[in-house]
Amino acid sequence: MDGRAVAPAAGTVLNALATGRGSAFAIDLETTATVELTTDDEIVGTVAERPDADTELIERCVERVLEAYAEDAGLTGAVGARARTDSEIPMAAGLKSSSAAANATVLATLDALEITDAVDRIDACRLGVRAARDAGVTATGAFDDASASMLGGVTVTDNATDELLAREDVDWEALVYTPPEQAYSADADVSACERIAPMATLVEELALGGRYGEAMTVNGLAFCSVLEFPTDPMVEAMPDVDGVSLSGTGPSYVAVGDRATLETVRERWADRDGTTRLVATRTDGARTI
Repeated sequence: MDGRAVAPAAGTVLNALATGRGSAFAIDLETTATVELTTDDEIVGTVAERPDADTELIERCVERVLEAYAEDAGLTGAVGARARTDSEIPMAAGLKSSSAAANATVLATLDALEITDAVDRIDACRLGVRAARDAGVTATGAFDDASASMLGGVTVTDNATDELLAREDVDWEALVYTPPEQAYSADADVSACERIAPMATLVEELALGGRYGEAMTVNGLAFCSVLEFPTDPMVEAMPDVDGVSLSGTGPSYVAVGDRATLETVRERWADRDGTTRLVATRTDGARTI
């Protein structure tokens, strides 16, 4: 029995490190997961082209799903799995690669169990979030990032309770600039971020009011300051785009707007070290394939 699924990356509207409430939106970069069930009671994960990668997250995702649903799928006795992820999302870049890997792995495991349609997508998302906490790859639980990746569109969440506060389809193009360095969200200075809670509360109000572009920009300025990332890429984009922000805990920046405008910003960002990508936003979220 085997299963396959894909899940998209996401960009940040509101970083949840300050207040526990966050917002993100899905973008068209994907992680693919393949899960093959076995009878040896061993769960082994691999990451394509990265033989030394830490595989605890994907192994915990499979374990969480099997614990919750193997019996419902009619499986008894020893159940193991071989899980593999293959991603076009840069790791440790603020583009929610861990959330995408978790979502894809959870759905692929459900697909292998042949019960995907019987499990609510938000419940599946929560399984991946719990696995991420088990693996220690997130400081907040990242339910905001995971929900955007799983459901598509833009979501607003309470990461303390794993509650979905709002979800809406958006029709943006997104421009992503990723510098060469990496930044791991689990290493972020949470106490420093909590000092800008009043700004995060303002961003939350803007997001819940549907003013996502303004929310992104305020979020980006605030978190660039506290996480010590330059605001220059944001300032270069600000006169033209609908919104621009540091994504997650960096180092990537994401701007949204129409394609023609973003092409202009792309020319400015292209002079910087790193890579730029012009991608669509996603409204369909994660899916089996």
